[in-house]
Amino acid sequence: NMISSFRVSELQVLLGFAGRNKSGRKHDLLMRALHLLKSGCSPAVQLKIRELYRRRYPRMIEGLSDLPAIKPGVFNLDSSSPPVEPDLAVAGIHPLPSTSVTPQSPASPVSPVLLQDAKPHFDMQQPSPPIPPVHPDVQLKSLPFYDVLDVLLKPTSLVQSNIQRFQEKIFIFALTPQQVREICISRDFLPGGRRDYTVQVQLRLCLAETSCPQEDNYPNSLCIKVNGKLFPLPGYAPPPKNGIEQKRPGRPLNITSLVRLSSAVPNQISISWASEIGKNYSMSVYLVRQLTSAMLLQRLKMKGIRNPDHSRALIKEKLTADPDSEIATTSLRVSLMCPLGKMRLTIPCRAVTCTHLQCFDAALYLQMNEKKPTWICPVCDNKAAYESLILDGLFMEILNECSDVDEIKFQEDGSWCPMRPKKEAVKVSSPQCTTIESKYI
Repeated sequence: NMISSFRVSELQVLLGFAGRNKSGRKHDLLMRALHLLKSGCSPAVQLKIRELYRRRYPRMIEGLSDLPAIKPGVFNLDSSSPPVEPDLAVAGIHPLPSTSVTPQSPASPVSPVLLQDAKPHFDMQQPSPPIPPVHPDVQLKSLPFYDVLDVLLKPTSLVQSNIQRFQEKIFIFALTPQQVREICISRDFLPGGRRDYTVQVQLRLCLAETSCPQEDNYPNSLCIKVNGKLFPLPGYAPPPKNGIEQKRPGRPLNITSLVRLSSAVPNQISISWASEIGKNYSMSVYLVRQLTSAMLLQRLKMKGIRNPDHSRALIKEKLTADPDSEIATTSLRVSLMCPLGKMRLTIPCRAVTCTHLQCFDAALYLQMNEKKPTWICPVCDNKAAYESLILDGLFMEILNECSDVDEIKFQEDGSWCPMRPKKEAVKVSSPQCTTIESKYI
């Protein structure tokens, strides 16, 4: 059987190796080779036959079927062939059994023994560079304005499949009937008067780093197609002064408008990008529910209000005499105006990570981040993530007790008094308020 599958070139090599005439037509060469085998050839000739067959077998498989199944890279989804079938398996869809390596049909010309013989052929190839895992243990930072309902494609590496600068990878996912229904019934008016789905299919890209939760981050020259249609990406950030290549601001991508809302037809995402030395990226797809700033404010209120005694203790700590300081601070002046809206506070709030007493208005802060999420404290410019926000009970008491002033003064014992205009201050100033110079904090 092995000899019968040989081509003219292999028959000539075999006959020449055995010292026989290697000229003539293929039929003559085949007859000579078969006669050589039947007349009892030496072990060396038998090894040569197996060697020629081993060489022929991989070429035959790749040439006829061009399946990526036998290539080592397929298990990491970086085969240069269109990787639709492996990614179908990623999404939990198994449409074809063609990715099996070992043929199951007894009529197949290739036996499992020959596959084992072919194995050393691959082992002797040049070692390839380390390949990122298919599903790295990447964690994305949570997005306050979205609740994750389902994972449609868990974080998957965007693996470089060839030496070209521009890479392309295809992903497949399918929606269940329940997921399709949730999206369809969620269509509603969103802030700004536009009508959209509040349950969305969200695509996220980030660096394939596992050391800490990752922010959304796009590779260079990114291009995304959903079901063959180009998805418009967010605009570029303002160009930097030093002339470095522009980088798109990373953010989640709502691809619902291009998704087939059907459980019968799978969806295809094509991602093209420019490879970068030392940088690997990951993509994932989620079913999410979009929230409004009013919903987040309600959740913040349900979290509770910080005890006023906590802020009083903070005041006493700040006003404790510092032995290294020549000037003792005996009082603190704090504004009741929100630094964001320049209006009087209604829902005083700050992050637990902030060290200042000054509050900002929770409703305004959430509305601002709903339009453009930065989560930066407007008082100290440090990070003030949604999960770290807390409503201040002491400031709520103060706002309820005095509605006609915009500034107050805290004393060393934690007490406070309103700061009224000078003319009025002569008439109604509290005896505990001193005239010692103080500072804002």
